[in-house]
Amino acid sequence: MTDRLPGFSTLAVHAGAQPDPTTGARATPIYQTTSFVFNDADHAASLFGLQAFGNIYTRIGNPTNAVLEERVAALEGGTAGLAVASGHAAQLVVLQQLMKPGDEVIAARKLYGGSINQFTHAFKAFGWNVAWADPDEVSTFEQAVTPHTKAIFIESIANPAGSITDIEAIAAVARKAGVPLIVDNTLASPYLIKPIDHGADIVVHSATKFLGGHGNSLGGIIVDAGTFDWSKDNKYPMLSEPRPEYHGIRIQETFGNFAFAIACRVLGLRDLGPALSPFNAFMILTGIETLPLRMQKHCDNAKAVAEFLSGHPAVSAVNYAGLPSDRYNNLQRKYAPKGAGAVFTFSLKGGYDAGVNLVSNLKLFSHLANVGDTRSLVIHPASTTHSQLDDAAKVKSGAAPDVVRLSIGIEDKEDLIADLDQALRA
Repeated sequence: MTDRLPGFSTLAVHAGAQPDPTTGARATPIYQTTSFVFNDADHAASLFGLQAFGNIYTRIGNPTNAVLEERVAALEGGTAGLAVASGHAAQLVVLQQLMKPGDEVIAARKLYGGSINQFTHAFKAFGWNVAWADPDEVSTFEQAVTPHTKAIFIESIANPAGSITDIEAIAAVARKAGVPLIVDNTLASPYLIKPIDHGADIVVHSATKFLGGHGNSLGGIIVDAGTFDWSKDNKYPMLSEPRPEYHGIRIQETFGNFAFAIACRVLGLRDLGPALSPFNAFMILTGIETLPLRMQKHCDNAKAVAEFLSGHPAVSAVNYAGLPSDRYNNLQRKYAPKGAGAVFTFSLKGGYDAGVNLVSNLKLFSHLANVGDTRSLVIHPASTTHSQLDDAAKVKSGAAPDVVRLSIGIEDKEDLIADLDQALRA
């Protein structure tokens, strides 16, 4: 053993995991159980009163899930993590700790279409409001701040266009407003970007995507940066005020720099219930072990495909930050020097119909609503993921009618280019 801090690839394999103490199993076991036996009545009481850490019920925590939580927190540079059932569940649980009826979150307009729908419609049922800001104009975030603002939400690499967000600039707005910055790091993964290093207070992931990486398991992750003072100005009573269900414990005061992760677990996950299956946690853990290898291959392939498309006569524009001509190339070199990610869009000269026809003619690419798979994927957002938006909103979110989104896999790049070429000619 040495005092050396482990590197990213080492953490991706080892963080949070030890050989099973009972059996010696080296792979993290799947603890496929609903509940756990207490040592005695006092032990049970201490667990339920948050006076001791341990397992009670898999809805609240599970040893397999705990390894996943610790591993992603280590990769992101956070103090603690929480695994939940999906990326959408992660966003719900996070905001439930911060928002009460009448409160507002400022969100970047360039978000995954499902997130736009969730923020615009589903969260209204809780009385939560959203103010939209342009991630390309930081001043629009400043202008949107009101006394009701409780958080700012952005994506590090925006879905579907693959644009890079200036995290540090928006983090400065959040600090001035006294609210946390939440960054969805799904498309980048911590291999490409670590938002906490650039001022994020909370990081969320759809672990379904690049973390798991194989398109076989749903999951979501919340990472607490441990950087925000939740007691200041009593703006976040879920964390700063005594909790009656836990004998008056003040979560910020008791748990310090991992208080937010604890609140998400014992106030959010406990009562809302979007628990992650231990089997899915195991599958995502297995995927993370190869994350650095896969992400580099994803990025290398994506750049080659983007370069091919940028010279194709049927293509009017390619939006890929890894191209020197792209408007986000400077931000890519600052925030994601290892690569611009694997998800990007391009526009077809034939418009909406050309986009629909292209996805129908591809043979190697799979036409489906997901990203981050080992397989290359394609979708026409205007007719699918962003179809609930009007045309103006589609354009603002990067999903105009002529746009096609690609998620580039780890196949041979020559085969991907050949498939796109035949489909574009068809």
